[in-house]
Amino acid sequence: QVQLVQSGGGLVQAGGSLRLSCAVSGRTFSTYAMGWFRQTPGKERELLTAFSWSGGSTYYADSVKGRFAASRDNAKNTVYLQMNSLKPEDTAVYYCATTDYYCSDYGCYDALSRGSWGQGTQVTVSS
Repeated sequence: QVQLVQSGGGLVQAGGSLRLSCAVSGRTFSTYAMGWFRQTPGKERELLTAFSWSGGSTYYADSVKGRFAASRDNAKNTVYLQMNSLKPEDTAVYYCATTDYYCSDYGCYDALSRGSWGQGTQVTVSS
C-alpha cells in the first residue's frame, strides 16, 4: 500500500517562495508517475506538474510554468514542489499523487486522479 505524506506549505506574501515535500512509502518498481494538483473551492482540480520516476520530461501547467519546479530524490522516495514568485491566485490546497499506470504530460490527470494521494497542504498567498 503506497502512502504519501506531505509537508511544507503555509502563509507567504505575494512574490515569496515555498517548498512542498511529499514522502512516498510502500513504493515499488511499478509506481510509475508522480504529480502535484491543487484545489480551490468552486474550481476544477488543476494538475500542476507530472513526471515519471524513471526520468524524462516534466509536464507543467501554463499557470505555473517558469515559477514552479518539481524535483525528486529517488533514494529518499521524496518529491518536491518548489514554488517561486507566488501570487494570490496560487492560494489553494495542494496535493501530491502517484500512479502505477503509464501516463505522460496532461494525460496523467486521470491516472493520477485515480491513484494514491497525500493528505493535502494549504498554501495561502497574501497580497
